[in-house]
Amino acid sequence: MSWWWSGAVGAARKNYEEKPKNFENVALIVGVTGIVGTSLGEILPHADTPGGPWKVYGVARRPRPSWNADCPVEYIQCDVTKKEDTRAKLGALTDVTHIFYVTWASRSTEKENVEVNGLMFRNVLEAVVPNAPNLRHICLQTGTKHYIGPFELFFENQDREQPYPEDLPRLNVPNFYYTQEDIMFEMVKKKEGLTWSVHRPDIIFGFSPNSVMNIIGALAIYAAICKHEGAPFMFPGTKEAWNCYAIGSDAALIAEHEIWACVDPNAKNEAFNIHNGDFFKWKHMWKVIADQFGIKEYGFDEKAERVTLVERMKGKGPVWDEIVKKHNLLPSKLEDVAGFWFPDVIFGGDAFVSSMNKSKEHGFVGFRNSKNSVKTWIDRMKAYKLVP
Repeated sequence: MSWWWSGAVGAARKNYEEKPKNFENVALIVGVTGIVGTSLGEILPHADTPGGPWKVYGVARRPRPSWNADCPVEYIQCDVTKKEDTRAKLGALTDVTHIFYVTWASRSTEKENVEVNGLMFRNVLEAVVPNAPNLRHICLQTGTKHYIGPFELFFENQDREQPYPEDLPRLNVPNFYYTQEDIMFEMVKKKEGLTWSVHRPDIIFGFSPNSVMNIIGALAIYAAICKHEGAPFMFPGTKEAWNCYAIGSDAALIAEHEIWACVDPNAKNEAFNIHNGDFFKWKHMWKVIADQFGIKEYGFDEKAERVTLVERMKGKGPVWDEIVKKHNLLPSKLEDVAGFWFPDVIFGGDAFVSSMNKSKEHGFVGFRNSKNSVKTWIDRMKAYKLVP
C-alpha cells in the first residue's frame, strides 16, 4: 500500500540506489521514449518497486534523446517494423522475464494501422518468446479506442454502454488493438506458464516529446505561444467538450498499473481499464494550464465558430523558434514536438468514460488527482527545458 500511496502524490520519483548485482526480474520496455515507456523506465529501477530489483532494457526506434539520458535503462535502438533488426537485437536478450509493449505507429487509415502495428508486435514477440526461457508475462498497452473504434469513427459509437466495462464486445470494425490482442493470445499458447495483461488507458497525461498523442505537451506549447504573443489562451474545441465530464490517465499511474499486473497473481490473463479515478471538466482544467504559464486571459467563446488547434498553429514555426532561442530551450521544431491533431480529436465532442471497478476489485488501489497530474507534467517539461 505504501508504494501506491507514495506514487499517488507525485510523478515518478528519482531515488535510484546502487545497481544490485542480482536481479529478480528483467523488463523489456518496447517504446521506452514514449509517454508511458518513459515512466516505466524511471519507476522500474526504483529500489522499492514491486518485483524488484529489476534490470531494464529500453527499446526505441530513434537514437537516445538527451532528455532520456539519465533514465537507468540499457538503451537499444531498434526499428521493430524490421523483422531482421528485431530478431538480431531483441532475440539476444535471453534473460527477459517481462515484456512491456507500450508503443504504436500512426498511419493515415486504420487498415494501415492494423498492418503496421500487428507487424511490429509480432516481430517483437517472435524474437523474444522463443529465446527467453524465463519469460513469464506480456503486458500490452492499448486504450479506450477498444470500445469506440479508430479515430475516423470516434464519435459514431457514443451510444455504447458507459462507463465502459472491460467485457464490452468488440466492434465489427478494423482496430489494431484487436489485432494485437489476437497475436498475443496466439503467442502465449506456445509457451507454458506465460501470462498476459491488457491495459486500456484514456487520454494520457505525461512527459515525452516523442509521443504523437501527448495532449499536455501540445497544450503546453500552445499556451507558451499564446504567452509569447500576448494572445488569449482560447479553448479550440466544441461546447460539448468544454462542458462535459472527462477522465485522464497519468503516465506514471499507468506504469504502476502495468507493474502491478506483472507481479500480482490476481491480475494475470485479464484486461483492465486504467485512469486517474476522478473526473474533471476542460473548462476548469483550462485555468490550471493558463496559470502554469502566467496567462490571465483565457476561456471559450461559445458564440464563435470553432477554430481547431491545427488551424491556430499554422505558420507558428518561426514563433516557436523565437521562443526556443529566447528561453534557451532544447533545440526543437514545432512540427516535431507537438501533435496538435490529437487535442483536436479529443475536443471534438463529449468525452468517453470507462469503469475502474474491475481494477479495484482485483486489488489495484492507485489513483491521481488529475489537476495535480497536469501541473506535474508541465513542471517536468519546464525542468527539461522543453517549454518556457
